[in-house]
Amino acid sequence: MKDLARNVRAWFDDRLPVAEAQEFASHKTVPTHRLSVFYYLGGMTMFFFVIQVVTGIMLMLYYRPSAEEAFESVEFIMTVVPFGWLIRSLHSWSANLMVFFAFVHLATVYFTKSYRKPREMTWVTGCLLLFLAMAFGFSGYLLPWNQLAFFATKVGTDIAGAVPIVGEWALRFLRGGDRVTGGTLSRFYGWHVAILPAITTVLLGIHLMLVQIQGMSVPPKQQEEADGKRPMKFFPDFAMRDLWGWILALGVLAAIAALLPWELGEKADPFAPAFKDIRPEWYFMFMFETLKLVPGGEIAGIEYEAIPILLFSLGGLLMMLVPFLDGKVNRTGRSPAFTFIGILALVYIVGMTAWGYQSLTPLFIVVGTGVLMLILGQATRHDAGPAEGPTEGRES
Repeated sequence: MKDLARNVRAWFDDRLPVAEAQEFASHKTVPTHRLSVFYYLGGMTMFFFVIQVVTGIMLMLYYRPSAEEAFESVEFIMTVVPFGWLIRSLHSWSANLMVFFAFVHLATVYFTKSYRKPREMTWVTGCLLLFLAMAFGFSGYLLPWNQLAFFATKVGTDIAGAVPIVGEWALRFLRGGDRVTGGTLSRFYGWHVAILPAITTVLLGIHLMLVQIQGMSVPPKQQEEADGKRPMKFFPDFAMRDLWGWILALGVLAAIAALLPWELGEKADPFAPAFKDIRPEWYFMFMFETLKLVPGGEIAGIEYEAIPILLFSLGGLLMMLVPFLDGKVNRTGRSPAFTFIGILALVYIVGMTAWGYQSLTPLFIVVGTGVLMLILGQATRHDAGPAEGPTEGRES
């Protein structure tokens, strides 16, 4: 038996860089300091993405992407297929948790200045992955073909149509026509199960490769602490802790999915009146509430509604360019101005989201305030004190 195992290993060694991978894993380490817990957020986001892939494939076995059969196929999954309701609920809840952890991961990376040289492209790919996660949510929202999803998609695509110059083209590109129809459903299904997963897989591979090559970044204020502590071995120490977190997350996800199953609602009827309170997914709520505050009318041929849309698009672009705009952090290890801007953005996002869910405002305030205080506390400690010399962070 040992000879067989040795021969199999030798066979793979001749064809794959197994020995080199083992050598790399044996020497890879993770810095140890009081903010090391933030290193697990990226792995948690990836875990929920894996849950999305697995449950999505299972749902594809029964789902039919047409206006005539989509709702009935989801209903069949939830009522006839054994544990189909649980799989769909797992898929829906894990999508929300994936976006949530992606937001928190991006925020902690921003406030700990982990985007500084030489990790600019790691930050850029991370931002793109967050945008893709939100695109997954938008495209998947319509697939059950229920009333809420139908009218929410109509409102969402109308917003895209308000953009100057390219608005009409964007509207038709998203809908596959002038109205939300079965063609829109088929188009969203194609993006959701083929185009977006393919792009995400490539970007995720690049992102993980950059993280492995450059190692975990150490916040400038924690550099001295990390230098004085023995780093943690990535395998098996860090990997086992990551695995423990995934098991815990799976238990929490299963409990939420079982106790709060995702509802289906009523089948979409294009001729029915729109819902009184159409709401997007929570991660679009701050933008949606902003647009509701904009009065009707236009200036210089541009609708007022288009102005915040353009500002949000510009904000997303500037967020991606932060490593190239924040040159001070590479020279001094600090950038109070960018920290202050991040705090304002975070307060605005949490505040507008809580406002949008007025019936759930206490819950959003408690959760949002808790996360906000944690992140802001670390950011305040990070940028407090006298300026330091340039710090690149440790590479593993």
